[in-house]
Amino acid sequence: MANKGLIIILFFILTLVPFQFFSSTSTLQVIESEVMESEAIEVDPTFKKVEIRLEQIEEKKRQVYTNAEKFPIDVPLISQNPELPRGCEVTSLAMLLNHAGIMVNKIELAENVKKVPFQQDGLMGNPNDGFVGSMYTLEEPGLGVYHDPIFDLAEHYLPNRIIDLTGFDFEEILIHLKDGKPIWVIANTWYNYVPETYWFTWKTSSGNIQITYQEHSVVLTGFDETYVFFNDPLEVIKNRKVLKTEFEKAYNQMGKQAITYLD
Repeated sequence: MANKGLIIILFFILTLVPFQFFSSTSTLQVIESEVMESEAIEVDPTFKKVEIRLEQIEEKKRQVYTNAEKFPIDVPLISQNPELPRGCEVTSLAMLLNHAGIMVNKIELAENVKKVPFQQDGLMGNPNDGFVGSMYTLEEPGLGVYHDPIFDLAEHYLPNRIIDLTGFDFEEILIHLKDGKPIWVIANTWYNYVPETYWFTWKTSSGNIQITYQEHSVVLTGFDETYVFFNDPLEVIKNRKVLKTEFEKAYNQMGKQAITYLD
């Protein structure tokens, strides 16, 4: 009977051990499967795309920083005074053209720009048609000129290479600075919003227009997150800077007028 009992016990052990072994093996397989799933999550394509996108953003930041090191653009500074006390537009155009390799001076541009009388037959001159009044002396009445006549004049020196950026938002025109191209713009002497008390209604041959004697023209040479840099024909130092948000107000208020050139 003892032998028979021993045989029964041995049989039971032999039967149980394989069950435990296979049970343990199954548990290991489950653990291994979970580990594999965990590894799969780490290399999930969605996460990989996010990682790649973050790398692209960082690269874009490095490119912007690199471009920023190129600012301001080296544009020759030309003073409008003493010869052209109202000649900011043609003087700024001279800076733009000189940067493009066209060595024309402000006096030649002043002679060639379209002109209209300050007042004739009871109607005021329109700066959209030509320079209004006298550019050469403050003892005679005058105002200035807008982008259309300046564009036409620039085209004479750089045929089919002048771009009229008029109407574009400020941030859009700044893209050309990243390409190393300065920008001729109409702003005002405040480089900010000019109150309505400084504006006047003129009756012209083509209808009523709003004008301000604070109108001014400069050449943009660069920008960063806070400031915009420009050559001012009334200053003696290159790359003057003002807050970008303030300059944008002047740009918008003056009709978003700008031109640049292509290679």
